[in-house]
Amino acid sequence: MTLKKDYIAAIVMVIGIVAIDQISKIGVDRYMNVGGRSLRLIPNFLYFTLHYNDGAAWGVLPGAMLFFVIVTVVALLLFIFLAKDLNFRHRMILSFGLVLLIAGATGNFIDRLRLGYVIDFIDFYIFGYDFPIFNVADMALTIGMIFFGFDVLFLEQKRKVK
Repeated sequence: MTLKKDYIAAIVMVIGIVAIDQISKIGVDRYMNVGGRSLRLIPNFLYFTLHYNDGAAWGVLPGAMLFFVIVTVVALLLFIFLAKDLNFRHRMILSFGLVLLIAGATGNFIDRLRLGYVIDFIDFYIFGYDFPIFNVADMALTIGMIFFGFDVLFLEQKRKVK
C-alpha cells in the first residue's frame, strides 16, 4: 500500500468502527428503554444491559465531563500525530492499533458531547464475576492499546535492527 492508500484505509476503518459503535448504542438505547434495561443473550454469561456512564472505565470519576473532554481531545491529537507513521505493510500492528484508538476515543467522545455520558451495554459474567459493562468503542480502545503496546514493546526494536 502506498502512504495515501494507508491513510484512506485508516479513515474508512475509523468511520466504520465509529458507525458500528454509534448505531449499536443508539439501537440498544432505544430498544432497552422500551423493552427493559437488560436482555439475556447467553444465560449466566452474556447480556445486553443498558448503562449510562458519566465517568471513565468502571465508573471512575463520575460527572467529570470537562476533564474527560480535555483528556479525549489531547489523546486524539496524540493518536492523530502518531498516525503520521501509518504503514499497514511494514507497521501493521501499530497502524491497526492507532486506528482502533482513534475510533474508540471518537465513539465515546461523540457520546459525551451529544449526551453528557457514554452508553454502555455489553455485560459479561465470567466465572461468576460481573465484568464492568462496556461498548464497541471501549473494545476498540482496549484492543488498540494492546496492539500499540505490543508494537512499541516488542516490534519497534526489531525494526530498528533491520
